[in-house]
Amino acid sequence: MFGVVEGNQWGKTLLLLTMVVKQGRQWRSMCKGLVLGTFLTSCMILLYCLSAPQVHLNLPEVPVPYSCAHRPTPPHTSSITNSSQRLPGQASLCTPKVDILFMKTHKTASSTLLNILFRFGEKHRLKFAFPDSRNDFFYPSPFQRSQVRDYRPGMCFNIMCNHMRFNAPEVARVLPTDTSYVTILREPAELFESSFHYFGRLVPLTWKIPGEDKLAEFLRDPHHYFDPEGFNSFYLKNLLFFDFGQDNTLAPDDPRVEEGIRVISERFHLVMLVEHFEESLILLKDALCWEVDDLLFFKLNARKGSTVSKLTPELRAKSREWNAIDWKLYRHFNATFWRKVKAYGHKRMADDVAELKRRNAEMAAMCIEGGHAVEAGSIQETAMQPWQPIGEKSIMGYNLKKNVDKAYRKMCRKMLTPELQYLTELGVNLWITRLWGHVRDVINW
Repeated sequence: MFGVVEGNQWGKTLLLLTMVVKQGRQWRSMCKGLVLGTFLTSCMILLYCLSAPQVHLNLPEVPVPYSCAHRPTPPHTSSITNSSQRLPGQASLCTPKVDILFMKTHKTASSTLLNILFRFGEKHRLKFAFPDSRNDFFYPSPFQRSQVRDYRPGMCFNIMCNHMRFNAPEVARVLPTDTSYVTILREPAELFESSFHYFGRLVPLTWKIPGEDKLAEFLRDPHHYFDPEGFNSFYLKNLLFFDFGQDNTLAPDDPRVEEGIRVISERFHLVMLVEHFEESLILLKDALCWEVDDLLFFKLNARKGSTVSKLTPELRAKSREWNAIDWKLYRHFNATFWRKVKAYGHKRMADDVAELKRRNAEMAAMCIEGGHAVEAGSIQETAMQPWQPIGEKSIMGYNLKKNVDKAYRKMCRKMLTPELQYLTELGVNLWITRLWGHVRDVINW
């Protein structure tokens, strides 16, 4: 009898001690998060101030040269469909376009497209308009031409492709008049999930969200947690519209939303879709008169599947409702995309996509150890390590095959090189980005 009572008492005592210890750990974790979060925010603000671009007032308006390609690229035969003067599928000689603005939107496979552009630019000895000291044009501030490394009025550039908050008049003062404007979109619910995961710890408003599934809790009542004036809050609402230089906090039925979409539609010659990546590349090839070899790619900056939240139909609907402007933007360009595919020809598109996939599979077998991406801890070369979000290593990468044929080794390495390392190879000084990387590693969130 007494043994049973004593046993119950001991059980209650142990339960109480367990609860005290658990609460102590939770408090320590919360305190650690608060301290590190405050430190992180301070570091971000400091780095932003350190990297603030030099402002050039009253820059003279000097016409941009027509093009500054080092040498004309010889024309080649291509089946062009984007000319009203030519029947669909009719072969004709065309010259590859080398003056390109790629509007690099967030979490839209844009790092993969950057790799394609870097290789194309090197192949044709083109001049890139790069930022200075970091890997973006001082995002989220609107783009200014003074942010371009070594910029002087009248200079000529061929390609601009780093992250920016789009500012059409300033971009037009850097690139030739006949520049091809290209960008890419992603279904807004999927983009929101990816952005929430990748940037969440950089947005202080997310720190107070309780529970294990912060995404679901946020979408349960977004207005309870969201502050449009909060630090980095733009990452969590209509991020696509914001990247295009528009107001991401407008009501979906505000006339300025439709006007913004109209302006984007008039400016950009091709808007690609992540969900139809190969088809997008074929349309890019057609619009720019490129060759299949220019399109070969390996998927870069992809997350491992275990870190991707599976959106239920309810969460997907809530996410689209919360990002209603991006959803409206996406639906508009989804319609224009399929009109372009129809003009290209569905059968022809299917054949070209199959050929591109076949060529990519051949390159993967030739270049990649094991033929597939691996988790960050399994990447053998530091030079092949992709940039990781704070607190985890969820971005996958590749190992270069050791016995690659000498004729293809250089191309294989370039196709596998992550964005920051490739920028460094192209001569960009990323001291601010690297300093932030060291701070991130020290924090070890």
